[in-house]
Amino acid sequence: MEFENAILEYRLKKGSNEFEPIYYYPDIDLGEILARRECEFFVKNGTTYKQLSSGIENQLFVIYVEIYEEEPPLEKIEMTKSTVSLEIRELNARKNYPLITMKHYNNHFDILSVIGSVYTYYDEKEWERDSAEIDEDRKTYILYVSSTGYEC
Repeated sequence: MEFENAILEYRLKKGSNEFEPIYYYPDIDLGEILARRECEFFVKNGTTYKQLSSGIENQLFVIYVEIYEEEPPLEKIEMTKSTVSLEIRELNARKNYPLITMKHYNNHFDILSVIGSVYTYYDEKEWERDSAEIDEDRKTYILYVSSTGYEC
């Protein structure tokens, strides 16, 4: 397998074309890298970063980010290492992004299958993807969706 020793690095935009490494993950599986690359937002230590782009340099995967907003870190959620959680939330800031459902998966490829889809179905309704986020502080992925109005 070509990427069995893959490494992930987040780089923060510092100037017009200048980036500084901020987080480095030497022991990470390819599924997690790909799921993280699908996320437009990354939260760590209370800071939300917005993904600008991504690249690959041999075995090194790079996600380029800029600071989107900073808040105090939320309480961490302890999860077992064998599962990965995904919250599906309605894209509605006025209602504080209400939770539609929470799912637990056995691997990051399953997460990628959901967050990489344009449409998902919950509560007999069709939902359209807006964006996704990996929240390291809470150890969960979050998919933000809007109702299309279609009911199954």
